Amino acid sequence: MRFHVIIAAVFWCGFVDSRKIRGISSSYKRFYRERKSFLCIDGSKIIPFEQVNDDYCDCEDGSDEPGTSACPRGRFYCTNLGFRPHYIPSSRVNDGICDCCDASDEYNSHARCQNTCWNLGQRERAYVEGQMRTLDEGLQLKQQLIEEGVLLWREKQAQLRELQQVAEDLQIKLEEHRRKKHEADRLKEQTLKALEAGDSGLFRRHNSTVSGTFKLLDSNKDGSITVDEVQAKVALVHDEERVLSEDEAVALLGGGDQMDVTMFQHTLWDVLTKGDSVKIRDAPGVGEDPHLKAADRAAEWEATNLKQVEEAYEAVNMEISDLQKKLAIDYGPDWEFLFLNSQCYKLKVYEYTYTLCPFNQVTQKSTAGTEVSLGRWGMWADAPKNQYSQMVYENGEPCWQGGSRSTTVTLTCGTETALRSVKEPSKCQYIMDFQTPVACQLVLKQRGIHSEL
Repeated sequence: MRFHVIIAAVFWCGFVDSRKIRGISSSYKRFYRERKSFLCIDGSKIIPFEQVNDDYCDCEDGSDEPGTSACPRGRFYCTNLGFRPHYIPSSRVNDGICDCCDASDEYNSHARCQNTCWNLGQRERAYVEGQMRTLDEGLQLKQQLIEEGVLLWREKQAQLRELQQVAEDLQIKLEEHRRKKHEADRLKEQTLKALEAGDSGLFRRHNSTVSGTFKLLDSNKDGSITVDEVQAKVALVHDEERVLSEDEAVALLGGGDQMDVTMFQHTLWDVLTKGDSVKIRDAPGVGEDPHLKAADRAAEWEATNLKQVEEAYEAVNMEISDLQKKLAIDYGPDWEFLFLNSQCYKLKVYEYTYTLCPFNQVTQKSTAGTEVSLGRWGMWADAPKNQYSQMVYENGEPCWQGGSRSTTVTLTCGTETALRSVKEPSKCQYIMDFQTPVACQLVLKQRGIHSEL
């Protein structure tokens, strides 16, 4: 009899002990020290301690039933030794389904749960250790990229200074060539005026003046030039033997049948002076005076030189502007992201090829060859924990539902720099996973492998 009493006492003690402790984390054990009464954790009620884990809900917060499913708001703590501990709703306790890997939630059910925590923990520990190795390697590569970034930054700054010096030199040349062109144009203008006025006895040929050339063409001396007179006296520069057609002669006369000297001075005279399309037949070309030709060649030469310097000056300033825009971007505290500029990374997903060009743009190209902009570089997303963990590309091509396409790129730690995945969670809003060593953070290493494992 005494033996049975001892056995019953041991059983009862075990029952009471399991009822008290089951479903409680170590941080909450102080609330469940055995005493005469129990204070609900929310402070709403005091109950006898015997009513803890008695499968009846007394506390509104469910704190008196951590090890049973009696309280709808209750939580059961899975200790999961060897793996990650976690809470489950109390309603899942003894429901015949194994929720805790240590099987502690099914202590009084028909379910035959196996303790799988060690195996799960072993797999996760192996995964985390692999991640830590990747992190170590990534941090080493990041340090190399930081050093390269500093050198590249200095190189870009030196390049900018060189371009600015070239621009200054070209500015001086530009002013000089503008002055020379102005002088050449002025000399040409003075020569033309002297030619028309017959000044200084230099231009005595009658066909080198407006009136002299008009008289040469006006065969019947009636004060006007007709279609027949143009056909008789004017020929094409490159085909002097061919007689001008009536339509060609009318065109030279400004669309009419004849013209007087005033109209001639402002129309046909200019055409004959240029000498690049028509000239007077069997006579020295108008404007062929050696002084005029020399002035004209000088003006053209200076115009050509000026244009070349202007084009070079414009090209250098464009390079300076592009470089200044690149250098104005935030490449991280140590310029570690600078190497990504001018690089592009591709990923094929089904019938589309996605291209990410960091700090520039994101595009999508179909197998049919149609390319769509998914956004241009906007900014860092400025995430709370890591300012450089997300890139935002915005103002892409319009979406058929309104608005424009945009892409958010999340940077993750890895030993290679590559575009890993692309998704479109909502219409015209894309997300990308971009892996690179420069995304590796020392703080991740300092946290180490999960302390619970």
